[in-house]
Amino acid sequence: MNLTLERAIELNKDMVTQENLIIHSKNVMAAMEAMAKHFGEDVDHWKAVGYLHDYDYEKYPEEHLKHTEEPLREAGVSEEDIRAILSHGYGLCSDVEPLTNMEKSLFAVDELTGIIQACARMRPHGITDLEAKSVMKKFKDKRFAAGCDRDVIMQGCEMLGMELKDVIEICLEGMKPYAAEIGLLGSEPIE
Repeated sequence: MNLTLERAIELNKDMVTQENLIIHSKNVMAAMEAMAKHFGEDVDHWKAVGYLHDYDYEKYPEEHLKHTEEPLREAGVSEEDIRAILSHGYGLCSDVEPLTNMEKSLFAVDELTGIIQACARMRPHGITDLEAKSVMKKFKDKRFAAGCDRDVIMQGCEMLGMELKDVIEICLEGMKPYAAEIGLLGSEPIE
């Protein structure tokens, strides 16, 4: 049985408590929803995997993904979903290579949503009128949102066989409906 968003939220509630990490989970959830639509896949399933992807990060930042597999397996999460979650750390803290479109998407959007969020926070209207070209411009500035690994994002886009700009556009469209929930409405909402 595929993971549901309700179940992902339930599993995360004791593990992910810091506001910034909850927002990151929601950002990735929204981006994965949009990627699922792009690929014609199960939207709710992809959202759930996106939401749950950093399950052990808050408690074990130095051992990220080392405390994910067994607890999720014991909680009844499918091997497919556990594999997808482990694959987002490929080459960083996991040796699970992203193979499916879900895995490749999660790998690509995890870091990308951080850059999008940083861009949106600088704008009076937040994410509501943010365009891909603005994100592309900031993406090229290595000092901007320096903690977001651009090489990983580019590797993810290559795995997907997609252009960075297209992945950014998909993520933006996915994140915009959640603007209020993820704190990206801006200081001057559009009338």
